[in-house]
Amino acid sequence: MISGSGGGQDGGTEFTAEALGAVLREACGTAGLDPDGAELLRLGSNAVYRLSTSPIIVRIARDPDVLEDMDRAVRVARWLEAEDLPATRVPAGVTQPLVVGGRIVTFWESVQEHEEYATVGELADLLRRLHWLEEPESLRLPYFEPLAKLSGSMRQMNGVSEEDRTFLEERAARLNKDYDRLDFVLPFGMIHGDGSIGNVLRHRDGHAVLIDLDGFALAPREWDLIQTAMFYDRYGWHTKAEYAEFVHRYGFDLMNWPGYETLADLRELMMVSWLGHQVGTSERSAGEFTRRVRSLRTGEGRDSWGPF
Repeated sequence: MISGSGGGQDGGTEFTAEALGAVLREACGTAGLDPDGAELLRLGSNAVYRLSTSPIIVRIARDPDVLEDMDRAVRVARWLEAEDLPATRVPAGVTQPLVVGGRIVTFWESVQEHEEYATVGELADLLRRLHWLEEPESLRLPYFEPLAKLSGSMRQMNGVSEEDRTFLEERAARLNKDYDRLDFVLPFGMIHGDGSIGNVLRHRDGHAVLIDLDGFALAPREWDLIQTAMFYDRYGWHTKAEYAEFVHRYGFDLMNWPGYETLADLRELMMVSWLGHQVGTSERSAGEFTRRVRSLRTGEGRDSWGPF
């Protein structure tokens, strides 16, 4: 469904809690759901609402150009359900994604009432199971192109100084050359695309489920392991014991691979540039961005980074 209402700089409804309420109501009406009493959980890359009358999460994307990505995410969710892989589900009988007020809206079954992350060991189990699956051609998964993704992300950095922008772009150019020389050892195939502890939640019945399915792509499997390794190795966000459990349960230690540092540098730069999108609207993000760029310049202080 497409309805016209303006207000945003990109031609869509203004991305504020007040303006998006109308998008939520219209989308829920189309889907046969009741939006009364819906709770806004977060307003970032997506506006995420929890409905009060049914166990449904509604996501409204900030980026108006993700229709194809979200259509694929819905198809991935339905396929993973057919494969019985624990992941976030989409409600049966709801045609989606919807386009309302120039914004992309999707509906997801709520995992539980309170956000609780699973363990890195369970993340390893899910990634191992996922990597054993052979995706159907009907999913039409894209090839993961990290350098194109990074370049696009850097173009969205608003409020960043020219000095910092130039530094990050030059760092990206160097990593581009290093990445081209990598010799991957794990099989090429389907990846989650953002395989980290932040995307594995505890279901209300106790088991762990993968969430955020819009990054599914075809790539070297190392990409799904890099964040857990660097979260332990560089930032101390995981303990030594947690990382050992991850390695044991997945069956491969990425830190023993010669390309680890290059892949970690590249993923790290993607994290920093994503934070650069928010420096003009969030003091917390601006402070963290400054801290991280200083670390990249000096090679020190990564253990003071805060997770976002």
